[in-house]
Amino acid sequence: MHTMLASAPTFPIPTPAPAFRDSVADWMRQFQDWLCQQLEEADGLARFQEDAWQHHGGGGGRSRVISNGNVLEKGGVNFSAVSGTMSEQAARVLLMPNPEYFATGVSVVQHPGSPMVPISHMNVRYFEAGNGEAWFGGGLDLTPIYVDVEQARWFHEQIAEVCQRHNPAYYTRFKEWADEYFYIPFRQETRGVGGIFFDRLTVGKDGSQEELFAFVREVGEVYGHSYTELMRRNAALPFTEEQKKWQLVRRGRYAEFNLAIDRGTKFGLETGGRTESILMSLPPQCEWHYNLQPEPGSPEAATQTWLRKGVDWLATHS
Repeated sequence: MHTMLASAPTFPIPTPAPAFRDSVADWMRQFQDWLCQQLEEADGLARFQEDAWQHHGGGGGRSRVISNGNVLEKGGVNFSAVSGTMSEQAARVLLMPNPEYFATGVSVVQHPGSPMVPISHMNVRYFEAGNGEAWFGGGLDLTPIYVDVEQARWFHEQIAEVCQRHNPAYYTRFKEWADEYFYIPFRQETRGVGGIFFDRLTVGKDGSQEELFAFVREVGEVYGHSYTELMRRNAALPFTEEQKKWQLVRRGRYAEFNLAIDRGTKFGLETGGRTESILMSLPPQCEWHYNLQPEPGSPEAATQTWLRKGVDWLATHS
C-alpha cells in the first residue's frame, strides 16, 4: 500500500463565472458528475439515480443515490447550492454572523456491502453570510469495519501530500481536528481511522479566494482517487457471516454519530433542507445489541483498539 496517487490535480478548473460563488457552485456540480463516474467505474455494476429538488429559500440541488452494486450497497453524492434566511435560533446554534446565507457543496457517504470495504465520507462546502463573510469547509474520513493498518496509513499519506502542497501546517492541524470532530463521546471512540476536517477557512483571514478554493478542489479529488482505489483492493476479499454481523454493529455507531453529532445534518435540518437528502448518509441496515463486547483477542477487539484519538497513522505499522 505504498503507491502514491497522482501528485497534481487532474480535475479541470472551471471557467470563472460572473460572481465567485457561481464559480464555486459550477465546480461543485462538475465535481459531482466526475465523482459519480469514478464510483460507478469502481463498482462495475450499479448506476447513480438522480433526484433534483428545489429549496424553499432559493436554489436547490441534485441528490444522487447508488444501491445494490457489486461493491456499494448504498451510497450518495449530493450537490446543493441554496440561499435563504435562517431563524435567529438556528443562526446562533450554527455560529452564523448573519441569518442570511448562501451555501454550496457536495456531500458524500458510501456504505459498501462487504465488511472488508470501509465506509467513507467526504464533504466540501462554501458559505457566504449576509454580512459578506465567506468561508470554506470540508473533510474526508474512513470508517473501516476491520482496521487494516497499512491501508489506513496509505489513506493518510494521500491526504498529507495534498495538504503539504497548500500549507505545511494543514495536515497536522486538520488531522487533529478530525480526531476531535469524528468522535463519539458517549462511546468514547472515534468513528473510524479519521482523515482531515476543517471548518470556516475564512476568505481574507486564512487565504485568498483562489488559494482556499484550490485546496478544497484537491480535497475532493484525493477522496475520489483514494477511495475508489480502496474499493478495488478490498472488494473481492472473502468474509464470514460473523463479520457481516459486526459490520451491522459498526454501522449503528456510524448512524449514532450522524444523527447526534454531525454539524452538516444539523445545518440541513435547522435550515429546512430536504430530509431525504440530509439523511442519505445513514446506512441501509444496522443493529444495536445491549452491552455487546467483542471477544478478547478477536479481530473485532483489535479494531476497537484503533478507534481512538491521536494515532499517528503516517508512522504506524501493523
